[in-house]
Amino acid sequence: MTHVTRTRAPLYFAAMAVLILAVGLLQSWNSALSILNMGLISAIMALGVNLQWGYAGLFNVGVMGFVALGGLAVVLTSMPPVPAAWSAGGLRVLLALAVGAASIAVSILLWKRLPRGRARGFILAAFLIVAFAAYRWLFDPAVAAIEAVDPATSGYLGGLGLPVLLAWPVGALLAAGAAWLVGKTALGLRSDYLAIATLGIAEIILAAMKNEDWLTRGVKNVNGLPRPVPYEIELQQAPWFLDLMQQIGANPVVGSTIFVKLLYAFFFLVVIGVIVLAMELALKSPWGRMMRAIRDNEVAAEAMGKNVTGRHLQIFVLGAAVIGFAGAMMTTLDGQLTPTTYQPLRYTFLVWVMVIVGGSGNNWGAVLGGMLVWFLWVEVEPIGAWIIGLLTAGLEDGSPLKAGLIERVAYMRYLTMGLILLLVLRFSPRGLLPEK
Repeated sequence: MTHVTRTRAPLYFAAMAVLILAVGLLQSWNSALSILNMGLISAIMALGVNLQWGYAGLFNVGVMGFVALGGLAVVLTSMPPVPAAWSAGGLRVLLALAVGAASIAVSILLWKRLPRGRARGFILAAFLIVAFAAYRWLFDPAVAAIEAVDPATSGYLGGLGLPVLLAWPVGALLAAGAAWLVGKTALGLRSDYLAIATLGIAEIILAAMKNEDWLTRGVKNVNGLPRPVPYEIELQQAPWFLDLMQQIGANPVVGSTIFVKLLYAFFFLVVIGVIVLAMELALKSPWGRMMRAIRDNEVAAEAMGKNVTGRHLQIFVLGAAVIGFAGAMMTTLDGQLTPTTYQPLRYTFLVWVMVIVGGSGNNWGAVLGGMLVWFLWVEVEPIGAWIIGLLTAGLEDGSPLKAGLIERVAYMRYLTMGLILLLVLRFSPRGLLPEK
């Protein structure tokens, strides 16, 4: 970082800490810790996007899909399996998926081995039709049987029943695998093709999660996900915790929720510390300098013998893995998987605003942007309601002007995000903490 950035960074993070403390003092410590935890997760998402865009100039508009894959990993890894569903059709679903994967592999092999000509197209089309029919013959009855098993409470296969913390790296692997497939297809082409491909894969992932009930329960959601921290009710019954609350004069019910959120904050701070440390070391290494050289001038880097497409694929996969890791953390914090909540506004546009506001190419800028933008996203609406209430205090309760302003408080979020983006691009186009 430059001298100016090194001077600014502590001041900005100190101001961010003051804002969170102010929420704790003026609203509640539960609200402050909720903002802190989701701010840390958002900062990790911003770090993943910054790795792709800030290091390599790769335009990923499918952030939402990689976040969703992280959430899916929590279900597949930590939820207990449903024995009745597995007995009804679990093995047949696995067989159908194996047939589908084998069919794709064989079709690729046929395309490479058969001589060019019209016959190759006919043979490949016939094979794919037969393979698809076999796949659906195996898959459809198995899915129907699984989803018929107590659909109100389960109706899906469940997971592996492993510790939930293992789901976080699994989420990174799932997102990295999807990114590899997209990258092998779109990288090396024009940048707009990558944007189209990432947007498309994100929508496909969301469509599958909403409709494949046998895997995710679809719009019925998966509730009661395991946690890496104790439940509040367990703390309220623990003698050591009750003694601690009595010593500090706190309500055990309120204290238990704050204690749980503090534990989550500890986990998230450790994760973000490790990721930032690794990314800073990578940025200052020969690999990091090479990536920035490729970003700044691909033609010159390729002329020097660098494999530009291969390096782009590498960093695209790494960035997606970081995003998937954050997605798994967020679903663990929520305690449920709700596919309908994955919206492009929150999980793509807002993350990009975080990177731009914080400073593209600067890891600490991405962290600052993630924390600040999430804080504003949460707090702008209550602050706007307070300001409007103050300005319209002299008006009657039934005043159309007062009622109209209060009804439009919710739009303050979108107005503020757009205004902040415009101000930053106008007065600090490289972000609050610009890259060296």
